[in-house]
Amino acid sequence: MKIGPYSLVNNVFVAPMAGVTDRPFRQLCKQLGAGYAVSEMAASNSRLWTSEKSSRRTNHEGEMEPKAVQIAGADPVMLAECAKYNVDRGAQIIDINMGCPVKKVCNAWCGSALLQHETLVAQILEAVVAAVDVPVTLKFRTGWDRNHKNALNIARIAEQSGIAMLTLHGRTRADGYSGDAEYETIAAVKSAVSIPLVANGDIATPEKAKHVLQVTGADAIMIGRAAQGRPWIFREIDHYLRTGTYLPSPMIAEVSALMNEHLRAHYAFYGEYLGVRTARKHIGWYVRDLAGGEAFRRQMNRIEDCDEQLAAVDAFFELQLAHGERLQYRPAEERLAA
Repeated sequence: MKIGPYSLVNNVFVAPMAGVTDRPFRQLCKQLGAGYAVSEMAASNSRLWTSEKSSRRTNHEGEMEPKAVQIAGADPVMLAECAKYNVDRGAQIIDINMGCPVKKVCNAWCGSALLQHETLVAQILEAVVAAVDVPVTLKFRTGWDRNHKNALNIARIAEQSGIAMLTLHGRTRADGYSGDAEYETIAAVKSAVSIPLVANGDIATPEKAKHVLQVTGADAIMIGRAAQGRPWIFREIDHYLRTGTYLPSPMIAEVSALMNEHLRAHYAFYGEYLGVRTARKHIGWYVRDLAGGEAFRRQMNRIEDCDEQLAAVDAFFELQLAHGERLQYRPAEERLAA
């Protein structure tokens, strides 16, 4: 699997998720088997580029290559300038967001709202591709709603514009994250274009990953929500795709060490005040399906000191040893549905 000149270690990718896939989380996912990761989306408005929030989102210091930045906006000129700005700061791949279904993004005619305007889509893609000398990719959805699905048109426009890779989430903007992903649409797009295609949506188990690759013909898969609190899912899926066998659940000692590493990197990245607060959601995801996890999450959300939070997490995983040396999770698809 290649994106432009970059050879990837496998075809199991982590999806860009706002408020989740910051640099510490991307690093952890890559360390645990993700072949590729893209940053949270960065705004195209130049007035926001130097803000603390935007600077964090595009911070790739020490990150494994290739370093990919996702950009969002609705103006071709602004997006082209944003792409150049990020390439100058070290981005090796630019990803354009036309898939985000969130209202505040769509209300600004960004994200998946752009799928309603194919002429504008072409103008944006051509402007960004022409502006930078790195691969440009596109993440999009199957359409605005079930009555206006135009993924095939968008894919052909993207290929003609010089886009290096497509990632298609198998839902419309109106679907949000409800219902089942449309793998038949992803298969149709794969048949219609010659550039690499990544399938995204509802992939939470090794078996589902294999099934999606088979029924869509996609070159790779992208995992989002199923990786929250379970970043080792990438090595589990990669191992299954290569060998047809399952990895056992991780040892509690390993997960405790990984959480220590993740949290310390998180605190260093955000600083103590913001770090201890933004770490709560990650900790909640890690413990939500473990014995006593919900009670611990409520207790942990009252902690406002990094060292105290880290010590509480260590103590929680020590207690998990009473249930065995390996983590005892409910099935991933049940977690995703919940």
